[in-house]
Amino acid sequence: MTDTFDVRTDADPSDEETLVKPVVAVVGRPNVGKSSLVNRIIGRREAVVEDVPGVTRDRVAYDAAWQGREFTLVDTGGWETSVSGLAAMVARQAEYAAETADVILFVVDATVGITDTDEAVTRVLRATKRPVVLAANKVDGPMSDSDALELWNLGVGEPFAVSALHGRGTGDLLDALLEAMPGEAPRESLEEEGGPRRVALIGRPNVGKSSLLNRLAGEDRVVVDSVAGTTRDAVDELVELGGKTWKFIDTAGIRRRFRALQGADYYATMRTGTALERAEVAVVLLDVSEPLAEQDIRVVEQVVESGRALVLAFNKWDLLDEDRRYYLEKEIDRQLARVSWAPRVNISAATGRHVERLVPAIETGLAGWDTRISTGRLNTWVKELVAATPPPVRGGKQPKILFATQADSRPPHIVLFTTGFLEDNYRRFIERRLREDFGFEGTPVKVSMRIREKKSGRGGGTGRASKGSVRPDRKR
Repeated sequence: MTDTFDVRTDADPSDEETLVKPVVAVVGRPNVGKSSLVNRIIGRREAVVEDVPGVTRDRVAYDAAWQGREFTLVDTGGWETSVSGLAAMVARQAEYAAETADVILFVVDATVGITDTDEAVTRVLRATKRPVVLAANKVDGPMSDSDALELWNLGVGEPFAVSALHGRGTGDLLDALLEAMPGEAPRESLEEEGGPRRVALIGRPNVGKSSLLNRLAGEDRVVVDSVAGTTRDAVDELVELGGKTWKFIDTAGIRRRFRALQGADYYATMRTGTALERAEVAVVLLDVSEPLAEQDIRVVEQVVESGRALVLAFNKWDLLDEDRRYYLEKEIDRQLARVSWAPRVNISAATGRHVERLVPAIETGLAGWDTRISTGRLNTWVKELVAATPPPVRGGKQPKILFATQADSRPPHIVLFTTGFLEDNYRRFIERRLREDFGFEGTPVKVSMRIREKKSGRGGGTGRASKGSVRPDRKR
């Protein structure tokens, strides 16, 4: 039997637009205080600051937030015109960031006034058709406010007088950035409920789900019968295991041909889907006394599609003989290879054999499901990965990964900002390496793209923030 499901990748980047939080590119000519302003906004000294031009060369991303809104701040090298060599490459990186950002934060030195370079940069920014927020930096006191007024002549809107050094005016600037950002992305349907972690026991009919729940609870809480399909409601039970309280949801067995079901079985299968949506991790029971069936694969597929953490529990292990064990391993290698990342536990619900091992397996799955990689760490990893193994050439061109971000957790969702389409095999390679280097044991990982091909033939990209904090002075 062939596999019936694929790695969670998404070839259509358009679907991801609402999932990625806003990106703010900080641009301006050299030595206007971009990195100092970035440090002020993120509330810590991370961007390198020195009183000489050209310290920042690469695009560097930082996680930030203001008024409860999370975003990614991308610091860029100084933007110069009519330059060559390294300076031209730095300027190109700044241009890429501006073209692919959701909002552009244009920083100008108010004490110097408008330069030819500022005017040239303004012309490029207008061509991007992105909203621009103008920061008139180095306005350290009221006596310098008049310096900021001159910047109205740039024609990109109101100049916000700020001092990156002292924090003056940064609150108003951030409010303007929030107003320029696109609408807030919708939250995931699974909301935080608090309380015990939620575990769904699922599997095809008569694999021992109710028996396992009774064993875990230490008493007969749900009906057990050898007739398949005894359970038709999703039953919630609070169970003490491993020193913790868990909410276990015993579900009706998932049958293969959902649309052919009628009456009570139809609604039982619908309730199973609802129970899976309410759960955080699914324990899929598999009856090892029988060959793995297409129904078993479909159950696993449904968990992966739902984005829940996954634990595989092989029930009735006490009934195995050596011959069956040999063939079972072959079936697992062939039919469950795509979920080799899921923890496996060999148990017997009837005798209680090794059921205590379910708790660490569930905790492992939930830990992977909750994992979030910081934007900076992820981009350092991507840079090293691409340098060692570049994406394959497609249509005579080699796509580039310009930026990456973890757009969400529960389950982890990695978005790659690229100049072209990445083949499925290469995205699977990225997922495999992500698992090797960051774990993600027990959880699906979604790897998708946002393709930003430019009319000029150049591509650029950037990403979203996961979590950050801002503590600038909010003087009005």
